[in-house]
Amino acid sequence: MNKKIRVSFIYGILCIIIFLLFIQSNKSSDKYNKNVREIKAKVIEVDDSNVVKAGVSAIGFQELKVIAVNSNYKGETINVENQLVGKLDYDNYYKIGDIIIIAVKTENDKIIDAKAVDLYRQNYLGFIFLVFVILLIIYARSIGVKALLSFICTMFILWEFLIPNLLQGKNPLIIAFVTLFALSAIILFTVAGFNKKGISAFLGTLSGLLITLVLTMVVGDKLGLMGMTSPYAETIVFSGYFDLNMKYIFYVAIIIGSSGAAMDIAMDVSSACQEIKNKKENITQRELIKSGFNVGRDVIGTMTTTLLLAYSGGYLTLLMLFQIRDSSFTRIINMKIISAEIMRTLIGSIGLVIVAPITAIIAGILMGTKVIKKLD
Repeated sequence: MNKKIRVSFIYGILCIIIFLLFIQSNKSSDKYNKNVREIKAKVIEVDDSNVVKAGVSAIGFQELKVIAVNSNYKGETINVENQLVGKLDYDNYYKIGDIIIIAVKTENDKIIDAKAVDLYRQNYLGFIFLVFVILLIIYARSIGVKALLSFICTMFILWEFLIPNLLQGKNPLIIAFVTLFALSAIILFTVAGFNKKGISAFLGTLSGLLITLVLTMVVGDKLGLMGMTSPYAETIVFSGYFDLNMKYIFYVAIIIGSSGAAMDIAMDVSSACQEIKNKKENITQRELIKSGFNVGRDVIGTMTTTLLLAYSGGYLTLLMLFQIRDSSFTRIINMKIISAEIMRTLIGSIGLVIVAPITAIIAGILMGTKVIKKLD
């Protein structure tokens, strides 16, 4: 068997094992109440007599009759209530034929209560993920398999290490550093290998992220941002997590959000330096660093705009609202939520600008040929 095929096969097996561990660790739908579980069901009857509609929203509750399509209750008919509170971002208005998730409360293995949770979207998401995997492997081949492994490892570490430790009230900055150290090592060394290219990208990424973290803490304190602008931050606090340092968690979110782009730039610069070295083996350290700088400038030129588009896309409807209300520039830019996003974008961009030259310098030193001056 070809060496590359063997390596890809091993990475593929690791992907499957980690993915199965991830699924198994989250198999229980409710970690706090063993008598509550979530099952899939099909809507067969809908009663809207207790629903009051007002335009596109609705208030009240639907009475549904569903039939379970999985679990030990498969084939069983269940009466379910779907509460509507008039919030379109939260409510689901079901119709006959919909496949939904319901939460059932059991006693002596019998259902005593049931509530509609959400539409069952898992199949479609799984299909999209499968398309992503196929295209990744077709184009990138063995590198694609490695990238898939790092992708799954990232999900596993974020869900099983970062989030639980943050909820336990541990220092967010320390937890974030350990997480990003592990993720950077796994992602970069898996894709590039443990060589000069991988080491250059790894050290460049960490250096940029550390500087970005310090800058985030300084600027965040000056702007008076306490972290409550993040989605569901208030919900988390009022769910009993009053002791969480939401300001530091907000800082962590900024660093994690920019870490992917930082790794991308570091790998671009390091990989370019490696290609240049392969084409010109006797290139000096100074020449290689200069070439790395030139590559970094081009990459940064588009990556900073990418961050702006990514963050503004998440708040597109809010920007539309500002247009509708004809808000002034001063009012917009000083709003807490807008200031937080501007800070996120600018600090993330500063981090990218820092990562590129640092990576170029490290790659040039590790890969370039030292110039030895001859003594007369």
